[in-house]
Amino acid sequence: MGSVFPAQGLSTNDGGVTAKERVTRAMRALPRDHFIEMNDPSLVLGRSIPPTNAVSEILELADIQPDHKVLQIGTGAGYIAALISKLAAQVVTLEINPAIASSAQGRFNQLELANLVLRQQDGREGAPDLGPFDRILVSSPRAANITVLLEQLTSHGQLIALEQGENGSHILARYQVSELGAPMRKVLAYVDFSKDTGMTLLDMGMVDQVMLSEARRVAREKKLPVIKVLRDKLNMEDTTLYRKLAQEKEMLFAAIDDLLPQVQPQLMETFSRSFLDSHHLIPLKLEDHSLYLATDDPDSNVDDVFHMYPYEKLIKVLVTPNDFKRLWTTVELSLQGDAKKLWQSEEPEEEETDLLSREKTRIEAHLITLCDALLLDAVSEGASDLHIEHYKDRTRIRLRVDGDLHDLTHYTLSPQEARGLVNVIKIRGDMDIAEKRLPQGGRSQLTAGGIAYDLRIQVQPSLHGEAVVIRMLPQSGNIVAIEDLGMNPRVMRDYRRMLDNPSGLVLVVGPTGSGKSTTLYAGLSELANDGRRKVLTIEDPIEYSMANIQQTWTRPDIGFSFADGMRSFVRLDPDVILVGEIRDSETALEAIRASQTGHVVLSTLHSNDAVDALQRIYDLDVQANSVASELIAVIAQKLAKRICPDCKTEAEPDPAILEELFPEEMPGNFRCYEGKGCETCAGRGTKGRVAVVEYMQVNMDIRNAISQKYPIARLRAIALDSGLTTMRDSALSHVIDGIIPLSELRRVLPAERMAPEKRGVW
Repeated sequence: MGSVFPAQGLSTNDGGVTAKERVTRAMRALPRDHFIEMNDPSLVLGRSIPPTNAVSEILELADIQPDHKVLQIGTGAGYIAALISKLAAQVVTLEINPAIASSAQGRFNQLELANLVLRQQDGREGAPDLGPFDRILVSSPRAANITVLLEQLTSHGQLIALEQGENGSHILARYQVSELGAPMRKVLAYVDFSKDTGMTLLDMGMVDQVMLSEARRVAREKKLPVIKVLRDKLNMEDTTLYRKLAQEKEMLFAAIDDLLPQVQPQLMETFSRSFLDSHHLIPLKLEDHSLYLATDDPDSNVDDVFHMYPYEKLIKVLVTPNDFKRLWTTVELSLQGDAKKLWQSEEPEEEETDLLSREKTRIEAHLITLCDALLLDAVSEGASDLHIEHYKDRTRIRLRVDGDLHDLTHYTLSPQEARGLVNVIKIRGDMDIAEKRLPQGGRSQLTAGGIAYDLRIQVQPSLHGEAVVIRMLPQSGNIVAIEDLGMNPRVMRDYRRMLDNPSGLVLVVGPTGSGKSTTLYAGLSELANDGRRKVLTIEDPIEYSMANIQQTWTRPDIGFSFADGMRSFVRLDPDVILVGEIRDSETALEAIRASQTGHVVLSTLHSNDAVDALQRIYDLDVQANSVASELIAVIAQKLAKRICPDCKTEAEPDPAILEELFPEEMPGNFRCYEGKGCETCAGRGTKGRVAVVEYMQVNMDIRNAISQKYPIARLRAIALDSGLTTMRDSALSHVIDGIIPLSELRRVLPAERMAPEKRGVW
């Protein structure tokens, strides 16, 4: 820390370059994040580095020339001192805190800023032994003795001081000494030190400049707050992230459970809904002439509220996006004109023996929030179904994830709350809350993470209360490609060839939730992208919205069924028709007729394997000869859990399973894999599912067997001789390839299908 200054500032011959251009050039040469990634981030808070706009304005107004010697008081993170070293010939910076000074010096050394000297000392007395200075920059008026510092200026020198103005504003003032030796002060500007959320996250070291620039571009294109774009890229819980943001931006932070008791719903009625939605604001309460507003956007602007409404003070309360949605829903439902009527639940007296302890069951506001919380939990865990079950002494809430049910243990409901929750779900599904004796079905929508979900709700009376199952069907999810279905290359090739047929019937069969629709949609997506043929669908419900395909849904309430849709479709000149499900004889007959009139018909059916599907068709009173002439192929499938790729490891095969698989001869080098459990798969060892496929291509031998209505056992033997790809073959291939664990075979295959099937015997 000597007093020798090698010339390292910008050249004195700048060819007429303006101060703004020189400052911009310096800021590009020294990105802010160089001064955030310090060895001990706790030493320098992100807010100690002023925002870019403020730094630029201060340095432009300071008008630092390439031949100047500059004194800066208050080094902090060192960002401004380093920038000045790019603008001036010599720089001295003073910092009183030894730890901060040491960290800043280390950064200066890394950047090789040889014309910059840092001293660890009190800045109020300046550095007279290193003066005089052409510019002195003071970051805080409390740290400077203006009179002493003015004595260290050159004859034409200037002292630039940041001073506190009214209402928390900041003033940039310039001090000079007159020819008579008197100090002269002039206000240069009011400096805005507020940061947007992107800059705050940058200064907190949570994003880099490249990530921030890309997020701002996406935010502009989609007209979203930048935090909405960045939060998806940050590996952090929303509550932790937003709490840190609130602390950094000196805002209040609150969880929805703390806010609900304070909410005054009637305040919402005094605002335009579109105004509140566009500004990401929800009025919470009015207290001492101050309006509290909830927001999930730290950068939300409340200036318009000041101009439009007579409030003395506005206080923003930051909440997470999920809490913001729940809060909005709660307030809106509270304002419904018949809310109180809907929120009453009169239980039959016989269900409560102790009349003195009877309580009125009401839907409290927190139950509306709880309903949203359960749905969001289901979405975040990738659940296909949400189950709410009532027992004598408890309410059980479970999610089905990758085919397995697991409990949500962090919700504890009293019987009254459980009944109120069911009423909330009924209201959401447009069902009759007074009807508790009969099963009811309903539908609703949910949007989460930019994806719309169709909710299929079923309420079923049971011994201790009404049970609820909500099936989550994503409407805008990505369509799975045929390559990702789990088919072997031969089956994949044959499936594509089937779609090119001029006519015929293709069935995809399996139990409920086995991915039948996913397989069909994978084929339809290729047809949609091809564009040579017209594709129509009739579904219940439409599970995926697809471009370039005309999709229709059934309406049983007005008498529009699958069969009705099929009859109208043939008059619309389609090439391919998808029937969501063959449920009855009428639909089966219309599917056969459509294939006979020159259309490829794709449909699903509930059956355990490919050959059993024929018995199911027979049970629907379809003529065997018609089935034999039109059926092209049957694909049967079940879903097996995928091994998590992040924790996959080779495993020791279970001897008991191997004995079932290979009863005659055990292979000596059999390999299998499993997941050990990690953060990615929440410790389960599996993540996602893949189809285990059985594929029966209908050839002449199989057609003859179908037309003669052979018994299913004999028909299966013929199919095996004709090259049936069994579910065992598919599952075993997945095990060897390390896609599914060996233990999944017992879940997918019945005991009699674990061993190789005998061929040529009937």
